[in-house]
Amino acid sequence: MARPSKRILLLLAMLALGITGSKAGFAASNDWPNKPVRLIVTYPAGGGADIVARLVSAKMAQSLGQQIVVENRPGANGQIGASAVAHSAPDGYTILLDATGFAINPGLYKKLPYDSKNDFVPISLLVKFPNLLVKTPKFGAGSVQDLVKMAKEQPGQITYASSGIGSVQHLAAALFASQFKLDMLHVPYKGGSPAMTDLAGGQVKIMFANGASSLPFVKSGKAVALATTGSERSEALPEGPTMAEAGVPGFEVYEWNALFAPKGTSAEIIEKLSSAAHDAIGDAEVQKQLISMGGEPIGGSPSDSKAFIYGEMEHWTKVIEENNIEAQ
Repeated sequence: MARPSKRILLLLAMLALGITGSKAGFAASNDWPNKPVRLIVTYPAGGGADIVARLVSAKMAQSLGQQIVVENRPGANGQIGASAVAHSAPDGYTILLDATGFAINPGLYKKLPYDSKNDFVPISLLVKFPNLLVKTPKFGAGSVQDLVKMAKEQPGQITYASSGIGSVQHLAAALFASQFKLDMLHVPYKGGSPAMTDLAGGQVKIMFANGASSLPFVKSGKAVALATTGSERSEALPEGPTMAEAGVPGFEVYEWNALFAPKGTSAEIIEKLSSAAHDAIGDAEVQKQLISMGGEPIGGSPSDSKAFIYGEMEHWTKVIEENNIEAQ
């Protein structure tokens, strides 16, 4: 009987390795997680994204049967934390919680240390936070229409704050100004907290503010909410009209948080993570706390979350280009 050629033996060996690798990969996915999972958050401890991360991860850990360790990696509008995850092993043990900046960055920066679409797999959208259009009590506008009228009468005189150039607050105000052809003066801050503090003190007149950070100011009377940028009234501020109700139909702006894994993470692991996130967002106590922060708990499958996030990328890139906004 003729002996198999070296070529056939090599092919058989390669096939065997492929089968073995496939089985090993399946076994690893099937066994996952067998150690703690690291959740990198692109914002500082104590902020809105960090609070969401800790609320959701605690419930996800119960579903997965393993601890989820939250690690804050702030900086560069989320690029530092996102880059760390993009370059991590795709084994499900390092995942990312990011915010709207993830969708803004591709349009704002000419070069990123990762590919926003191709280096990540969306796991689940978690929560959306409508902005609040707020004003200092010292500013006379009593409604959104009053604001538009006064801004047209005083070009370049109405100041608006933001948490920084290219932030959601900045882009929301730029979108609003362009819609009504208003000339308003942007005053960027290094974060939403100092911006809200100066607005309360009357140093700036208006701001499209993060709902979670601005609600305490509104409820204490240090700021006045003119409208919410959600499609429906906020449960945390039911007396506040939507922008549509205030005479600006179609104007919706959200800050959101979502989970991502590095590209190459197996579909089985993504499904386990997505299912755990779904359970966490469906928890009554988690929902109660997110709503109290002005949020709208969402959840969503990986495919639905991907469609939403990619849509956000297209939307904000267009706003950035039309308003000639550049990162500084």
